[in-house]
Amino acid sequence: MLLLVLGKGKTGSIVAQVARERGHSVRVLDRENSGASALTAPLLAQFDVIVDFTNPEAAVENIRACLALGARIVVGTTGWYDRLNEMKALAIRRNGALLYGTNFSLGVQSLFKIAADLAALKGYSYSIEETHHTAKLDAPSGTALTLKEIILAAQPEAKVEIVSKREGDLSGLHVVTAKSASDTLTVTHESFDRRGFAEGAVLAAEWLAGKTGTFDFREIFEQL
Repeated sequence: MLLLVLGKGKTGSIVAQVARERGHSVRVLDRENSGASALTAPLLAQFDVIVDFTNPEAAVENIRACLALGARIVVGTTGWYDRLNEMKALAIRRNGALLYGTNFSLGVQSLFKIAADLAALKGYSYSIEETHHTAKLDAPSGTALTLKEIILAAQPEAKVEIVSKREGDLSGLHVVTAKSASDTLTVTHESFDRRGFAEGAVLAAEWLAGKTGTFDFREIFEQL
């Protein structure tokens, strides 16, 4: 598979490394792609899938440019979901493919499933705490917002507080707490490095090759 990685930050660099380890050919674009200017039809035609790990503003420009040309893109960047419906419509209209997710770690996907079980409990209140590195731009994290969404789907009247912290170079810590008058249940997921996110993103790219449409990583990760 020919893979184009957008973003040469820490996660994007590991995505490229993992993809090469899995036998794929990889090209990485970073500063030369300002304003998505490099994402032309001749360039995108060379690649099976594009993977974006940039920042919210750049991601929207990249997604729009790729989908407008009918390309396939996996987006690991968060903080842009206010434009999600617009990007989904573009993917359908241009016969492209968009696979997005607030977290590509398979461990975090298991956390989402456990959170759904916790949310089914009656008589509990819920809170979420998330801690990330100081360079993370969006707060709360996309993962924390997904956890809140999962809880509210089961408990629409619940008030779910999210506490966000930014410390050092921490890859990601999420804690979900369910508390009743009788007991407390706490579920924790801690990422020690960014490789888990990168591996999930590369698996997602492999899955997306040859497909069209829009997909949430939560809905397809068990197929990987």
